[in-house]
Amino acid sequence: MTRFSPRASLRRAAGSLAAAGLLAAASLAGAAAPAQATGLPVLAIGGPAETALHPYPESGEPLHATLGITLDNPGADEGDEDYETEFTVTFDLSGIAGVADVAVEDTSDCEVTGTKAVCTDQGIWPGLRGIDDLLLTAAEGSEEGDSGTIRVTGQSKGATFTPFTTRVTVGGADLVMEELPFEERTNVGDRQKAPITFANRGTRAADGVLLGLVYSRGLDIPERYSNCEYTEGGPGSRGPGWTTALCSVEGSFEAGATYTLATPLTIEVTDRAYYDMFVYSIHENSAAQRTAQRAGAPSERGTGAVLKAVPVKTPAKGATARGGDLNPWDNFHEADFRTENTADFVAYGDKVAGAEGTTVTADIGFRNEGPAWVGYLRSGEPVATLDFTVPPGTTVTAKPDRCRAVTAGGGYREDQKSPAPRYVCDTSMSVLDGGGLDLPFELRIDRSAVGAEGAVTIRGPWLQNPKLPFDTEPANNTAYLIVNGEGEGADSGGTTGGTDGGSGEPSTPPTSAPDPSENPSGTTGPSESASSATSGGGSAGTTGGSGGGGGLASTGSAALIASGTAAAALAAGLLLFMAARRRAAARPA
Repeated sequence: MTRFSPRASLRRAAGSLAAAGLLAAASLAGAAAPAQATGLPVLAIGGPAETALHPYPESGEPLHATLGITLDNPGADEGDEDYETEFTVTFDLSGIAGVADVAVEDTSDCEVTGTKAVCTDQGIWPGLRGIDDLLLTAAEGSEEGDSGTIRVTGQSKGATFTPFTTRVTVGGADLVMEELPFEERTNVGDRQKAPITFANRGTRAADGVLLGLVYSRGLDIPERYSNCEYTEGGPGSRGPGWTTALCSVEGSFEAGATYTLATPLTIEVTDRAYYDMFVYSIHENSAAQRTAQRAGAPSERGTGAVLKAVPVKTPAKGATARGGDLNPWDNFHEADFRTENTADFVAYGDKVAGAEGTTVTADIGFRNEGPAWVGYLRSGEPVATLDFTVPPGTTVTAKPDRCRAVTAGGGYREDQKSPAPRYVCDTSMSVLDGGGLDLPFELRIDRSAVGAEGAVTIRGPWLQNPKLPFDTEPANNTAYLIVNGEGEGADSGGTTGGTDGGSGEPSTPPTSAPDPSENPSGTTGPSESASSATSGGGSAGTTGGSGGGGGLASTGSAALIASGTAAAALAAGLLLFMAARRRAAARPA
């Protein structure tokens, strides 16, 4: 019988997001298996390719490492959730006898008996998820370099599982990235040097390192190094608006030594900058680590100079054999940049015509005319909301999935199936320069009315605080959908479109008294705190074609979630990795 601990309940609520973060940060997912003849879902077991353990100490308690295992159900669709079916995951520990000891936390749903550990859980749903960690310590009497494997299998009446094997080794490198003192309040055109420095505080040398550089759209590293592979958005990166560079730096990086780049990187603030992030990480350059970090993404090699690292501290004498990283939680840092800049969000409407009883399609939306892209990379909250008031005499018969019905005053409406007088459509957590939303609505013309109009306004996500803080041109935030009209006021706000009856004067966007149900938390806008959000990231910037065009919104992702399993892993990965790292740091050694 599954035990329902608070920890387990929280983990199940977090579901695939936590698993995605662990997978992206330091693990390789098990390969998805073909569907079985039984027709049951196939869950791929995954985890780190190798876990390194601190050698057994001469005195005191041994330090533990965590083994996090993930389950991936890539073939399932949203709506296929099964919250009742139980399953077990079994760890065969016989291969690490004499190498490592295994324990679990008191609140865990796992039990260790002899050379076997069994984790019991409940629920089978789409995507990635995690199960409870195992705590590994070097066994008394073990020696540096001792190694063994753990085989992981699963069983359930509601699914089949692909097995997974991971290696455990005593001793290893411990690459530690030093934090750089960036100036985080910036202006367009600023340049900062980034003399990335790292140390090996482990017991063994690292045979080559893999330097990871991830930076959002408002930042650039002008030099494209020839030993770096670059991915621009798309699967395997954080999504549109992000660049990922993986740089293979050759050499033996000795235990006890500290290294820095022979030539510091240059971080440039571009005219697209607003809220931006730079993440820099270091790992041993193994084939498994390269595969995990690339996550199947296509890349292009640079053509510039070779990026090199040179020692700045004499290494200690000792063994130089390869091994895993003793503490993968200190391998990276991230910096946030806030740039003085603006973005111009321009609403566009449409002009439709039809007889009574006919149904027409209206294409409305907005474009970000830049220069900045806007991404709430920490909070994961929507950048903006498109607010559409239905023209009188018409009824919405079909709407985009991302839009929800509200009351005439903009408040919460429980009934989402019946036609509503007003609709709101949130953007994702980022909007690219040149991006936006294209939203087709189908309307039935119930009665003939010449020039009936409905406002189309792009505003802040909260009704009681509609101002867009980055937009200094609010006059073009409202446009109109005109039914059977003769005017030309449907294109955009300002002097030609989005005006009140074609008068040329900017009109006022729809307003109403604040409705607490629109903002239960009481916040007044997106929060950009320094704490990492577990939304992974979730989704990235919205993109699309030129303004005024029909078609559904073309959306991107600042986190790799919408691009499949690999994209989900790397997109949510580094942000969720920070939360997992803080959890690990909070545990007593």
